[in-house]
Amino acid sequence: MGVDEVDEDDHDRESTVLRAAMVAAAERASTRHLEHSAPATVLLADDDDATRDLVASALRDNGFEVVPVPSGQAAVERVAAGGIDVVLVDAVMPGMSGVETAVAIKAVEQQGFTPVVLVLARTDTQSRVEGLRAGVDGYVCKPMEETELVMAVVAALRARRAHEQLRAAEARLARVRSTDALTGVYSFHWLHARLREEFDRADRHQEPLACCLVDVDRLKVYNERGGRAMGDAVLRAVAGVVGRSLRESDVVARYGGDEFFVMLPATHFAGSLVVAERIWRDVATEPLALDSDAGRLTASVGVAMFPSRDVRSMDELLNALESALLEAKRRGGNRLCVFQQKGFIYTPEGITGPEP
Repeated sequence: MGVDEVDEDDHDRESTVLRAAMVAAAERASTRHLEHSAPATVLLADDDDATRDLVASALRDNGFEVVPVPSGQAAVERVAAGGIDVVLVDAVMPGMSGVETAVAIKAVEQQGFTPVVLVLARTDTQSRVEGLRAGVDGYVCKPMEETELVMAVVAALRARRAHEQLRAAEARLARVRSTDALTGVYSFHWLHARLREEFDRADRHQEPLACCLVDVDRLKVYNERGGRAMGDAVLRAVAGVVGRSLRESDVVARYGGDEFFVMLPATHFAGSLVVAERIWRDVATEPLALDSDAGRLTASVGVAMFPSRDVRSMDELLNALESALLEAKRRGGNRLCVFQQKGFIYTPEGITGPEP
């Protein structure tokens, strides 16, 4: 036997081993997608009945659910109806081509991600280039072996699941960024964006926007007397009081170490005072076991309103709000102050309540 014949035999053996390994990998991959979920559903679009039946049979043999359709338009409509995990579409079809089908499918997708695998001839370079431009997620070439077909679908499924995991991670991150971990109300980061949206909406529609700043009196004392645990309990209690005092359209966010920001969309002056006073009074009556030396739980509340004579911008609204709260604290706390015209700050009569 010559050297060339030995090399050829070795090459054949290596090819056989490689092919067997690919088949085994395909079998493992095709069963893995069934381990913890229902069988993946593949939408198969091909205008040739015989090819469609043959490919559908191969996919079903490997554990996939198959939805066969005869055209690109039918594929787009079926994807829009939902329940499809992967689309396998022939590149050359009358009416709507495979690439046009892929473009249309990507256009009808909402929040999800449906990978599209294009079936094309090995010599069809034009469709391959057009597919890349259209965002096709995979290719499989005719004539195709069953192993190649299954691996192309499994790879598309893997891309879909990676996309789902990424979206889930993004959603978790958004929840973390939007929520204050200690109190469960919205975070300062979330407030920064939402306040701008609410202000712009109020300005655009000429609607009132009232805001309150709620400051926990003597939080430092609670931390000194009962440790950080007591201070945290106080903040959670105040957050709960504020949340129960609001309407569904109102929002509360953590503004600082001991402050909460309340937005009252479409709320006039009188309505904002009703809410602010309710918060102020309810904090003072909140049943919370505290060190007797720390004193009764109370809060100071500042209120400001847009639009008003001296509040025409978001910065002016924030400055007015902080000025009102500062005045409430300057007067000893446990009271409500409102920023009024010409920068005049006052405390409504009879609202200071008993001293702590």
